[in-house]
Amino acid sequence: MTDAPSAEQPGSAPAGLRALLPDLAPWRASADFRRLWLSGLITNFGSFLTFVALPVQIKELTGSAAAVGAIGAVELVPLVVFGLYGGALADAWDKRKLILWSEAGQGVLCAALLLNALLPTPAVWPLYVIAAFSSALTSIQRPALDSLIPRIVAHDHLPAAAALNALRWQAGGIAGPALAGVVVAYAGLGWAYAVDLLTFAVSVALVVGLGRSPASHEAQKPSLKAIAEGARYAWNRKELLGTYAIDLAAMFLAMPLAVLPFLADELDAEWSLGLMYASIPAGALLVSLTSGWTSRVHRHGRMVVVAAVGWGLSIAAAGLAGDVWLVLLLLALAGGFDMVSGVFRSAMWNQTIPDELRGRLAGIELLSYSVGPQLGQVRAGGMAAWTGVRASVWSGGLLCAAGVALLALCLPKLMTYDVRTDEHALRLRERRAPGAEAGAGTSAA
Repeated sequence: MTDAPSAEQPGSAPAGLRALLPDLAPWRASADFRRLWLSGLITNFGSFLTFVALPVQIKELTGSAAAVGAIGAVELVPLVVFGLYGGALADAWDKRKLILWSEAGQGVLCAALLLNALLPTPAVWPLYVIAAFSSALTSIQRPALDSLIPRIVAHDHLPAAAALNALRWQAGGIAGPALAGVVVAYAGLGWAYAVDLLTFAVSVALVVGLGRSPASHEAQKPSLKAIAEGARYAWNRKELLGTYAIDLAAMFLAMPLAVLPFLADELDAEWSLGLMYASIPAGALLVSLTSGWTSRVHRHGRMVVVAAVGWGLSIAAAGLAGDVWLVLLLLALAGGFDMVSGVFRSAMWNQTIPDELRGRLAGIELLSYSVGPQLGQVRAGGMAAWTGVRASVWSGGLLCAAGVALLALCLPKLMTYDVRTDEHALRLRERRAPGAEAGAGTSAA
């Protein structure tokens, strides 16, 4: 049902347009969500400066592509270990304190990068040590961030919150690297690290104002047993298991970033490399800016599958296309599909996982959406060396589409999931209803 034209206020957007615009309900209703969103926007923007500056500095100091690639290797182990343990910490400790101290720790690491860059002869080894510690702190912080959102946002506003959070990441993902290239080229590495340090200071000031978010009474202390309990819960929830498996398959089989420089060369369009990197987040940004419709979708699992297949087919088409502008368009389309998948994965996680397990499950989620892209870079590069660059891209996309379809057949609960009837979603909605003992959707004062 739509509003009659006469009901619209003068100067307001048409009803159809309002239905596409992002749903700002979480922003309006929760002061803590606003603080967290702004903190994430600012620190994410600054972190992309370091994301670009760090490999550039290693390249300048060593002249070795292998040395630059080793950054991913030193980040992977802390990501896995601390992602799982960080989830257990998020369930057992005050989430606000975890976020605050890990954000402050990232600022200290950034200060160390700045000091090293200012030395007459910067050392190489601290760059790897700092990258590893930064990966560990990120892995501790992300489960706390993810598990805090269902506490500070109303249950029915969680899909909108996922879209708004994605919008924040995409804004930083597009503007951050673009600015970083200019800052590093014209002002120097020290300025990139200095600006990032400033963003951490602002972010910490915002996080300080968050309300307390203590552990629930049912939460276990951090331990291997607690981590194993979270893994068993995920295994027994086949619809959740499907979201993890599909995201891993999509990123492992069809993530093309590692071969984009070579794809640009094959298309005789070296000038397009920056646009290629920006196309995927730009497509995701477009979906976020028109994400109002996501709050009216109830079969989230089905949308995850459709979007992941769309991602794979778009990447395959980009590998087959011979025109650079068509490649850019298809990469943007792939980014849009990836965004749709991400919104509905987050909605399923946030609307069905009980609070006492939310941190541990967020740790598993962190692995599903972080490890996949890193392994995907290895796959793309290896297949490119074996079969050629374009074959690596299009074959990976087709394998992704086929793999996701097979997973959907093997996990029927994912396809039949409906937030209106799912027992876990209904139980959590009842627990979070106003007046319910288990919580009222806001963090403790």
